[in-house]
Parts: sequence; C-alpha cells; structure tokens
Amino acid sequence: MTDTRRQIEAHVRANAGIHFNELVRESSFAPGQIQYHVRRSIDDGELVRGEFYGRTHYYTPEYDERERAVLALFRRETAREIVVYLIEHEPTGPSAVADALGIARSTLEYHLERLVERTVVEKEYDERNRVVLRLANRERTAELLSAIEPTVPDRLLDRFTRLVDGLLENPCGSE
Repeated sequence: MTDTRRQIEAHVRANAGIHFNELVRESSFAPGQIQYHVRRSIDDGELVRGEFYGRTHYYTPEYDERERAVLALFRRETAREIVVYLIEHEPTGPSAVADALGIARSTLEYHLERLVERTVVEKEYDERNRVVLRLANRERTAELLSAIEPTVPDRLLDRFTRLVDGLLENPCGSE
C-alpha cells in the first residue's frame, strides 16, 4: 500500500462520513489521485462508499448502512444541533426546538423527517395529542455524534438554508 493511500484512509478514518469534495479540499492530493486511491481502498475493503442526501460519503467498514446514513446527517450543522438540543431537553415539542435553535419550522421538519427516517428521533403524541420528540437510542446517537464534526462548507450551506427559510417564512421581517 502506498503512503498516499494510507494518508487518505487515515483521513477518512478520522472524519467518518466525509464527502469527496471535502476530502479533496482537506488533502494535498489531486482529485484524480484521491479517486484512484479511494477506489482501490474500496476494492480492498478498507473503505466503504455511501450515497446519502445527494452526496457521496466515505467511511471505514465498521459502520453499518444505518450508521453511515446517520453520520451523513450529522455532518449537517442543523441536524447536529437538533440532536444536541434533544439530548439536553428531551422530551420536547417541535416548536421549542425551532425556537431554541432560531430556525424556521420548515427547516426543522426537513431535518426531523430524515432523523425520524433513520430512527435517530422518535415522534410521539402526548395525552393532549401534541407531538413530542425524543431520541430513539440515546447512547449510540451520542457515540455517532461525537465521531464527526461538520465541515465549514456544510455549515455555510446550513446557514444559507436557514436564512432563506427565514426570509420565506417571514418575508417582511414581521412576526
């Protein structure tokens, strides 16, 4: 195995769920070199590729399909913030989460839909038939959450989405 491949695999190991463009930005290798070595690492079983939410992400093989999808979600700052809020405040309602994070309800629902789909968050109804949010598997969620840190471009994309959602929800700036 070449030193280049070892470095790329080590970077993926340290950044579970990293997407290709970020791997290129964070390395000193050309995109073609990374493509070649990633493909070889996948063929050798050292890396796994996953397509989630419009991006190609790379992982080491210890993560199963569900965990890979969850890690891809956690690379989004807003999804991470929702989960962190739930860790600290569950059970809680969607309005409390949206208000605390300063996000539009539509943004919250977008991320909640994916978090519920991947069984990170459970939506239940209380005795007054109101939606209550709680984590499905608190311990494993915390482990996966600590395995990654969203990248700067991911954060910027999330912040832009929040801005647009806020403008669409409140076009004149009034409440």
